[in-house]
Amino acid sequence: MTAAPLVPAAPTRAPEDARQRAARLESAFGDPCDPGNPVGFKALLAADERAEPLPAAEDLLDSAGFGAELVPTGLGGRLHDASGLMRMLRPIFRRDAALGFGYGITSLFAAAPVFAAGTPAQRETVARLLATGGRAAIVHRSLAHGTAMLRGELTALGHSGGYLLQGQKDVVINAERAGAVVAYVRTDPAPGPAAHSVFLLDPDRLPSEGLRLLPRRTTTGLRGCRFAGYAFEDCPVPGDALVGEEGTGVRLALRTFQLNRTLITGAVLASVDTVLRAAVRATLAAGAPSGRQRPVLAGVFAGLLAGDSMAAAVLRALSLRPGSAHLAAAELKYLVPDLLRDDLEELATVLGAGGYSRDTDQGTLSKLLRDLPAAGLGHAGTAACQAVVIPQLPLLAEQFWGREAEPPAGLFTDAGILPPLDIGSLEVAGGGDFLIAALQTSATRLADAGDPGPYGDALRAMTAAFRADLDDLRDRCRALGPGGPTARTSPVLCALADRHAVLSAVGAALATWEQHRHTASFLADPAWLLLALQRYGRRLGRTLPPLPASCVDRVTEELLTRFRAGRSFDLHDTPLAEAGTP
Repeated sequence: MTAAPLVPAAPTRAPEDARQRAARLESAFGDPCDPGNPVGFKALLAADERAEPLPAAEDLLDSAGFGAELVPTGLGGRLHDASGLMRMLRPIFRRDAALGFGYGITSLFAAAPVFAAGTPAQRETVARLLATGGRAAIVHRSLAHGTAMLRGELTALGHSGGYLLQGQKDVVINAERAGAVVAYVRTDPAPGPAAHSVFLLDPDRLPSEGLRLLPRRTTTGLRGCRFAGYAFEDCPVPGDALVGEEGTGVRLALRTFQLNRTLITGAVLASVDTVLRAAVRATLAAGAPSGRQRPVLAGVFAGLLAGDSMAAAVLRALSLRPGSAHLAAAELKYLVPDLLRDDLEELATVLGAGGYSRDTDQGTLSKLLRDLPAAGLGHAGTAACQAVVIPQLPLLAEQFWGREAEPPAGLFTDAGILPPLDIGSLEVAGGGDFLIAALQTSATRLADAGDPGPYGDALRAMTAAFRADLDDLRDRCRALGPGGPTARTSPVLCALADRHAVLSAVGAALATWEQHRHTASFLADPAWLLLALQRYGRRLGRTLPPLPASCVDRVTEELLTRFRAGRSFDLHDTPLAEAGTP
C-alpha cells in the first residue's frame, strides 16, 4: 500500500471561538500559585481538606456564564464542538479536577442523552437549566462507568399512563442541588440490551414520599464534589418523562459515553500538566534538572503531547467521523489514564516525599492520585472500554486493517472549523478504525520517503517495528474467527485489546507530527515523537532502537522554555495565568 502525500487542512478561524473564551477564563482564574489568590491552589487544597466545593471558584464560573458552554449552539448555548469545549475545561482541570466535575461536565453527561434523543420541550428545559447556572445529576445503571461506587439500580413499572420508580442510588454528584435528574432505569426485567430506558426527572415536582434525598457521602477522591443519593419508593413519574423510546437506554449510554470518555480523559491531561509543572519548579529551585531527572521530565512531557494527540483526534472525530468515533473513544479512555498514572508515579520520584503534603505546591500530586479513581479513571474502569473493543477486533482485522483509506487531515490539526457536534448522530458500532489507518499510511509514507529529515533512521526503524506488531495483531485477531470472541474477560483477549489501544495511540502521534511537520511549531520536531514512541514500545514489550542522545535534551529544552514563559504543556502551547520564571 503506497500512501499519498499528506495534504494539510485549510486554515480557517471562527469569530469569538473557544480559544478566546478559554483565554479569558484562564486570565480570570489568575495565577494558581499566588497564595493570595482566592481561587488558587492554596484555597483549592484547603477546600479539598474540608471536603467542600470552593465557593469563590464556583462564583467565578457563574460570572463567566460557563453553563452555556455545556449547551449546544442549536439550543442557544456555546457548545459547537467537543474540541472547543475541551479548551474551556482545561483552565478548570488545570486547577482542580473536582471543580471540573462538580461544577461542569457531570451536568453535561446528564444532559447528553436528552440532547441526543429528547423531545424539543425536554431539550429546551435542560438547556435553560444549564445555561442559567443550574446543575443536572445523572443516575447511571449499575456499573455503567465500571466503578464500584456507582453500583445500584432503579426499576420502573408502567402505572396509570406513567411509571412507578423503585430503587436506590447512594452516590450521585450534585444530588442535593440538581434541578434535573437524568436516570437510567430498568424497564424490562428480562436481560438484554433493551432492558433499560432513560428518564428526565424534576426532583422538585416529585412527591416527597416517593423520592427521598439520602445524606451526603464523603469520598477519598473528588472531595470537593458533593455526593449524595436518591431513594425511590413507588415514586410516580409521568409518561412524558421518558427520553426517546422505551428500551433505548443502553444504546443512548453507549452513544453518549463516547463524549464523556473523551472529555474526561482530555481534561485530566491538564491536571497532569499541573503536576509536571510542579516537578519542573522543584528541579529549578534546586538549580536545574539533574541528569537523572531530565529523562523523566522529558518523557512525561512527550507522553502528554502524545496523549493529547490521541484525545484531540477523538474529540474532532466526534464531529468529523461520528460513525466511527466510538472505538477510538473507548481506546483513549482505556489507555491514556493508565499511562497518566505511570507519569504521576515517575513525577513522584522528582517531587519526593513532599508530594504527599496537602499544603504545598507538591500537594497537587497527592490530590490527583486520589481524584483519578473517583473520576472513573481507575483500573475498574477498563472493563467497560474493553467490552466495546474486543468484539470488534476480528471484523476490523478482516475488513479494515490494511484496506481503510487514510483519515481526513482535520482529525490531527485544529486549523479548520469543525462541523457542529450532533450527539444523536454518534454510532455505537462499525465505521472502521481511523487511528490504525493513520498508523499504516504514516508508516508507509516514512518507509517510502527519500529524505525523512532529522532522526529519520530512528523514526523509520520504530514505525517499521510498530507496523510489524500490527501485522502480528491482525493475524491473531483473524484467528479468533468470524463469530468473534465470547469470553471477553479472557487474559488473551484483553492483551489483544491492549496492543490495539497502544497501536491506535501510535497512529495518532504519527499523524499529528506529520500534520505539523512543516510548521514552526515544536510539534514539527520529531524528538518528542521518538520519546513518545519509545514509551509505547515499552508498553508493547518491544525492544526498539536506542534514541539519539540529543532527543531528551531537545524535549527538555522545550519543556523549560514553556515553563519559563508560562505556557501550557499540551498541543495548544497556550499562555497561562501562572507567572513564568526567568
